[in-house]
Amino acid sequence: MTVAEFFGCAFLAFGPPLAMFAFTIAHDPIRIIILIAASFFWLVSLLLSSIIWFIVYPLRDKLVFGLIASVLIQECFRFLLYKTLRKTERGLQEVADITRISDYKHILAYVSGLGYGIISGAFSLINILADSVGPATMGLKAGSDIFFLISASQSLAMILLHTFWSVIFFNAIDLKNYYHIGYVVVSHLLVSCITLLNSSEFYVLTLITSYIVTIVTGILSYRVVGGNLTSFKRFITCK
Repeated sequence: MTVAEFFGCAFLAFGPPLAMFAFTIAHDPIRIIILIAASFFWLVSLLLSSIIWFIVYPLRDKLVFGLIASVLIQECFRFLLYKTLRKTERGLQEVADITRISDYKHILAYVSGLGYGIISGAFSLINILADSVGPATMGLKAGSDIFFLISASQSLAMILLHTFWSVIFFNAIDLKNYYHIGYVVVSHLLVSCITLLNSSEFYVLTLITSYIVTIVTGILSYRVVGGNLTSFKRFITCK
């Protein structure tokens, strides 16, 4: 049962991102490089967050402090990633042979966001997946028996959200749309802070909130790249 739980949770969290990678990124080496670079930026943000948590000794036992600091640092590094990609955009465009600059900007945002999300989901779930293979399972004496499932579902939401956030964030900086920038930061703080309720096993509230934000953010990112109801219908009907 533990092995089945491991693979089930792993596929739930990383199945859709893996499909996104396989169909939209794997065929292009430039996109793979950008995805890896975005993952590196997230890792550096995590390192800096850890250093700040270690330095601010009085607040080490305050989980909310570390969480908020980490979110804000991640968004700062998302901005640094944006600046880096914009600096190299002309060269990347020539190598990738892209003719429409607007489309290429959205592609850069999408790929970097997916890289941000995958590494974030991996770090949040890898230890939990390691525990899921045994020698025991959750729900005996203490702990919820759906803890692994909830963790995998939350990781999937965060991966998708990072992808959507980057699309919105990059476009907002280009257009100087501070409302969208604020939305990205506030919604990131909201989804991250709501997970603190998991310690009290308010899993339903946490997941519902996370996926409502995911749906809203996905719709907003779709609108940002020029999508509308008509184009969505054409996509669904393969026209």
